[in-house]
This record gives sequence, structure tokens and C-alpha cells, in this order.
Amino acid sequence: MKLSPLAEQAAEVYKSIQTHICSALESFEPTARFRNDEWQRTDSKGGTGGGGLTRILSGGEVFEKAGVNFSAVHGTMPGSFAAKLGGPLEDVPFFATGVSLVIHPYSPMVPTTHANWRYLELGERAWFGGGSDLTPYYLFEEDAQHFHSVLKGVCDQHNPSYYPRFKKGCDEYFYLPHRKETRGIGGIFYDYLGRDEKIDLDATLQFSKDLGFAFTEQYLPIVARRKDTPYTEKEKNFQLLRRGRYVEFNLLYDRGTHFGLQTGGRIESILMSLPAVVHWEYCPTVEPGSPEEQLINTLMNPQDWV
Repeated sequence: MKLSPLAEQAAEVYKSIQTHICSALESFEPTARFRNDEWQRTDSKGGTGGGGLTRILSGGEVFEKAGVNFSAVHGTMPGSFAAKLGGPLEDVPFFATGVSLVIHPYSPMVPTTHANWRYLELGERAWFGGGSDLTPYYLFEEDAQHFHSVLKGVCDQHNPSYYPRFKKGCDEYFYLPHRKETRGIGGIFYDYLGRDEKIDLDATLQFSKDLGFAFTEQYLPIVARRKDTPYTEKEKNFQLLRRGRYVEFNLLYDRGTHFGLQTGGRIESILMSLPAVVHWEYCPTVEPGSPEEQLINTLMNPQDWV
């Protein structure tokens, strides 16, 4: 498949973001390193369908599991799924590239985080999507403020309307209606940027690039502050219970998961976002006034952090 110039540029940008983030994460680990798994896919019509590079770090002293995926895939999208994305109700050629990551730290004092930046062409239409969000197990307001401040700074450089618009989109998207909770304390989330509105797609690729390279500034200072904070078995168990909410969202609601499954994506890469260890308990409770209750109350009532 012959790629458009913008598609080629986007793929190179996302490759470079993957390299940057993996190098930064490895700097926290004495010995653990990313495993590289390069893969190719076959399109639903039987032809070549692109591929990607899945990078997984597991069993680290700081990061129990970290996955940073790059992909650039193409082929034919079934009309039943293309229509859901604003395309025709017929099979249509597509190209999609991006980098996505999920980081599950070992310590319950260090938050889990997720990020994704992507570009998609569907027939004659093209758009960007992405964002990043923070899922703490114990709430430290300065961490939430720092994470959101960096995001707002990048957004404001490109369009002052982006942060409030995309922050709201994040609170609405990362929501578990069956739990009446957000998955975490938010961040930004945007999709279909350029599909239904005329914008400069080259400038939007730069926005995507700036967000990707700012991710380490958003997240790693929080890791450095919290990774050596003492914790108890009770706090570790609470982390494992809350990871269950993460799994529920990714399997039930996440668009990226559904997109990968609908387009014949690589299952191991699609499901790399799931934590290595997770618990579910029947009707767990938290003590009134406890830090655990504080977190849950915050997740049921999203707030502004900057």
C-alpha cells in the first residue's frame, strides 16, 4: 500500500516517541530492560497489512509491567466497523499508525498511567486522536496537579481551547458506568480531530508529537517522588483491587481494544495493557475517612486540577 506523505511522517514521529519513552523508563531500572517483539500482520483480505514493534518491560524493581507499542497497519476495514467511524457502510481501505502505552508500577504509591497518540486514514478522510491519563491508587494532589499542568502547557501552545475541551473528554471517556466511577483522575482525551472539521493536519501532527515527548515530563517526576514511599500489605491489596477496574474498562469500553479486535489486530499487543497481577473480591469495603475512601470519592466526582 502506498502511503500518503503525512502517513509516513506520522509513523516516523510515533517510532521516535516510543524510543524516547522506553529509554526514559529503563533509566529507573537497575537491570530490567524492554523486550522487543517485532511483528507483521495479514489483512482481512489476505494481503500484507503492515506491522509494528511491541516493547514490554516486566519484573522490574519500579515497573511491574510496562508496555510501549508502535504500529503502522493498513488494509481493508469491514463496512460494519467503518460506518461506526464515520465511513461508508462498505469495505474501505484504511491506514492507522500510533504509539500506545500502559505502565503498571509495582508500588501502590506510584500511579498507573496510559497514553496513546495516533493517526488514521479511512478512505478519503483522515484524523488524529490520543491523550493520556493517570490512575492513582492513593491520591496525592501535587501529583495530579503536576500531571495536568504539563498537559495544559502543551495544549495551550497549540490552542487554548484544547485543554478544557480535551480534559472534559477524558473525564467522560474513561468512565465506568456500571461502577459510577472514572477510571482515574483524568488527563486529556481527543478523537476524530480533523475528521469533521477543517484543521491543519501537519500542525496537528506536531501537537501529537509534542504531547508524546512531554509524557516523560508529566509522569516520571511523579515516579521519582513516590517509588520509595513505604507501604503496607493493606495498601498493596487495595492496588490489586483497583487494577480490576482497569481491566473492566479496557475490556468493556476501550475503543482501541475494540478497534484492534475488529481490524484483525495482534492479540498479544492489544491486551498488553492488562496488569500482570489483579484481584477481585466480592463486595469489598473501605473504612470511612480513609485514603481509600478519599480516592473513590474523587473518582465519583471528577474535579479540576489546574
